[in-house]
Amino acid sequence: MKEKIRVLISEEDVSRRIDEVAAQINRDYEGKELHLLCILKGSVFFMSELAKRLTIPVTMDFMSCSSYGSGTVSKGIVRLNKDLDEPIEGRDVMIIEDIIDSGNTLSYLIELMKARKPKSLKLCTLLDKPSRRIHHEVVVDYTCFEVEDLFVVGCGMDADQKYRNLPYVGVVESGE
Repeated sequence: MKEKIRVLISEEDVSRRIDEVAAQINRDYEGKELHLLCILKGSVFFMSELAKRLTIPVTMDFMSCSSYGSGTVSKGIVRLNKDLDEPIEGRDVMIIEDIIDSGNTLSYLIELMKARKPKSLKLCTLLDKPSRRIHHEVVVDYTCFEVEDLFVVGCGMDADQKYRNLPYVGVVESGE
């Protein structure tokens, strides 16, 4: 069987919504510097688009962790693959994610980051799947879109490392 990708959120709608979220962040952080913390690999596309629209001073760092492996279902164990290059103590920090579903990875990361004593810690995501949330203590401060429990790709999200480069959010469907 060959996979088919159905467009769920168009490139234009993604771009428009990132504009709106960036405008809100610019208002909320006016007069401040914001340190963006990108969770690799998928979030790099979203963070890049978001950062281009921010008018406040920003710095960036990258972190990599996983709880998925090569399947589509979270294994429930978070592995830290790459830690931050710079300390975050006393800084306004925003974790940037491509998608949040169970909250397993974010629950782990938020506690890890809080222990490093940032001035503030917020969470921004392109997609949120609240129906899948297991860790209800994970509060998303900035959300571009809420989606149903679908397996989505594009805008950095992948299916076994494929489809990250799609400029829209799509749903993987099996085809003939």
